[in-house]
Amino acid sequence: MNPAKSTQRSGLGGVPVQDGIRFSVWSGAAERLWVSIFDETGDCETDRLELVPEGDGVFALTVPGLNAGTRYGFRADGEYAPERGLWFDPAKLLMDPYALAIDRPYAFDQRLSAGRGEKIDTAPLMPKAVVLELPEPVTPKPPLFRPGGLIYEVAVRAFTMRHPAVPEAQRGTIAALAHPAIIEHLSKLGVSAVELMPVVAWIDERHLPPLGLRNAWGYNPVSFMALDPRLAPGGIAELRDTVATLGDAGIGVILDLVFNHTGESDELGPTLSLRGLDNLAYYRHAPGDPGKLVNHTGTGNTIACDHPAARQLILDTLRHFVLHAGVDGFRFDLATVLGRGDDGFDPNAALLAAIRNDLVLQDRILIAEPWDIGPGGYQLGNFPAPFLEWNDKYRDDIRRFWRGDRGMAGALATRLAGSSDVFGGGRSTRSVNFIAAHDGMTPADIVRYERKHNEENGEQNRDGHDENLSWNNGVEGETDDPDIEARRRADVLAMLSTLFASRGAIMLTAGDEFGRTQSGNNNAYAQDNAITWLDWSGRDRQMEDYVAALSAMRRSVPALRELGFLTGEAHAGVRDVEWLTEAGLPFGEHDWKDAERRRLAMVLGGGSGGRFAALFNGSVSPAEFVLPAQAGFLWSSPPGLPAAGNGGNVLVAGRSVAFVLEREEPR
Repeated sequence: MNPAKSTQRSGLGGVPVQDGIRFSVWSGAAERLWVSIFDETGDCETDRLELVPEGDGVFALTVPGLNAGTRYGFRADGEYAPERGLWFDPAKLLMDPYALAIDRPYAFDQRLSAGRGEKIDTAPLMPKAVVLELPEPVTPKPPLFRPGGLIYEVAVRAFTMRHPAVPEAQRGTIAALAHPAIIEHLSKLGVSAVELMPVVAWIDERHLPPLGLRNAWGYNPVSFMALDPRLAPGGIAELRDTVATLGDAGIGVILDLVFNHTGESDELGPTLSLRGLDNLAYYRHAPGDPGKLVNHTGTGNTIACDHPAARQLILDTLRHFVLHAGVDGFRFDLATVLGRGDDGFDPNAALLAAIRNDLVLQDRILIAEPWDIGPGGYQLGNFPAPFLEWNDKYRDDIRRFWRGDRGMAGALATRLAGSSDVFGGGRSTRSVNFIAAHDGMTPADIVRYERKHNEENGEQNRDGHDENLSWNNGVEGETDDPDIEARRRADVLAMLSTLFASRGAIMLTAGDEFGRTQSGNNNAYAQDNAITWLDWSGRDRQMEDYVAALSAMRRSVPALRELGFLTGEAHAGVRDVEWLTEAGLPFGEHDWKDAERRRLAMVLGGGSGGRFAALFNGSVSPAEFVLPAQAGFLWSSPPGLPAAGNGGNVLVAGRSVAFVLEREEPR
């Protein structure tokens, strides 16, 4: 069976047919449903037609004479009793959950939350769905990204808003990612895949407009398939073309998708789509209290991913982006929600199993953020293969080591070796290693600020994590002291060097390769401005070159890209890893337990010669590392990285990492 011929949208939505448009929508509780047709401006409702029940909750109607480009929305009627989870109100224009395009971005307005008794028609406040005539599906190709590669996390708008080479009209869009200057930068870094933070249409949280702020990240979706017009004015064709251009450069595309909640928020939030169609089916509610939404996401609602309708919508969305954009795969925000049922998280939940077994999806890259804030929400290591997982234990332990916390040598080795304590159920790691992500402090800020500085978010610095495992090197924030700046820069390079020497996939957030800062803001989701827009003109080009050299080193050393856990066991007489002290002696029990130990050598096996060594010096003082010698071979630095000496003795500066390769001695 050809996966591209599989059903991709379950027939729901607004679909062009031979004699017009077929409109269909699912609701298990609505008594009546209508489609509202609008003129080409989307501002004038020209017709309102009642849909016909077809069974199994589907309401449908074929309207002759309509073509692709038609703008529409749905209206639903039934009992209105929010205390029992029923929100039907025909005055609310509802977005089609299967909309493929919308004619304008969502904009929060308090009237979208009005009760039925207020009789406020929300059509003037809502985007309209636009009927698309989809082209033939692409033939899915094997993902370009391979576990062990480099993921580059990108906030699409912030990435190019200040890029001088990108035409001004194109800045901040998906199409800008295909600009030659951007591809040149990604190729220089050796990026395996870009991971695009949410690009589907979202709405601002209701507290942001009064503060003069707007959501800059997109983690508050309303439409699952329709791309946000601000990021993709060219719609799905823009994404498809960009994916193809990046693919020609050997770079895959992973979409970060949010299926754990929607922008309809809590009971005080707006009625935009799922709430008005079937609130009880699409959202989780407290047992025995259908009027109380479960909030496992911290956003006011939680999608009931175990309900067949929600499950089908999610699967159809994933298929849509594979078949019509050709993406490599997906990262799932707060992914524990995807496996939740009445009894909590189940790694074998129907949705997770369906994704793994689907003909279109089964070979795609799948990445879980393995937690939510509900009971039993932290599920790191518990997702089924082939899911990769964001590894926050890696993030925290690497920060702790370089902050100078006591007793971290063993934790450093465990994280470098693939985190077998987390993923030990298999023979290889499924870790996505990262120092920093879109949320939290940037690497440059980790070494500049001991405390978060979120004052610009308008919440009196109450939002965001209080513990960042950060340090300021003696001064909080900016300084003109060259010694402090040098220490900070060295600390950033040490953390990035550690990342590129670690087993598993690695992730770098865009701009961290050249020292991006958010001035200590660790929750910059509402800063659609210079706080999050990358400063391309002011970037640290030396740091950027260093990261590019780290990436080239990683690609050239096979042992760094392998996924099997480092165990120290010998294969064909060669150990996969040796953990050594700076004196060149094997780590003993005393060394692992020494709380003051801050130096470690990781020597990866390479058969007869060709070994690779990463030398970690977390102490302030420089140290000479002694490496095991082998007749006929010398240790020398990889190309593009600072010289670390020749022979078996390598001087490693304080608070830094040095790399050496074993090469055959010239004759």
